[in-house]
Amino acid sequence: MTLGPIDPQIQGVPAHGIIEEFQQAFEECKVNQIKIPLWQPIIAKYTPTLIGEAQKAISWSEEMVKEWLISGMLSETEDREANADKIITELGSHALTKSHARHISASKCKEIGLKIEMLEDNQELQDAVLTVHHACIHTLSATPAFKVIENHTGTAFIQSTQVVPMQIIKEQHEAQ
Repeated sequence: MTLGPIDPQIQGVPAHGIIEEFQQAFEECKVNQIKIPLWQPIIAKYTPTLIGEAQKAISWSEEMVKEWLISGMLSETEDREANADKIITELGSHALTKSHARHISASKCKEIGLKIEMLEDNQELQDAVLTVHHACIHTLSATPAFKVIENHTGTAFIQSTQVVPMQIIKEQHEAQ
């Protein structure tokens, strides 16, 4: 069992990364103005509100996780807020997790205060989860679908790429 970090993305780019890159540019340019021309094309790619949106995405994600922890997993524990803050610090620190793809082990999850149950300890649940996983993988690899959302009543939303059949005609040129 592994868990991913709290790492909000903005159009596929980590919000933490956007802020870190901007801060790096600011610090380097403040210390050495010769670096301004090097940073200009990089910073120019940012929209005027991107930094603010990244900061809000990070704040909002941490607020949501804290609320979920306090009202759910930690609801019957003392020091709910302090425990939630510790978990958020560990899972939400881009400096610690370094990547959206980072896997946080079950032992680390327990160490930071998450209450987890190993999927392998419940064979019936593990079979159900793996069945859903394999069905999704089969659908995503064998069709143009790239997003599947389905509820317990069978109502589904499937987003897919548009397949446009094209015939390519190869022209033959004779050497003259």
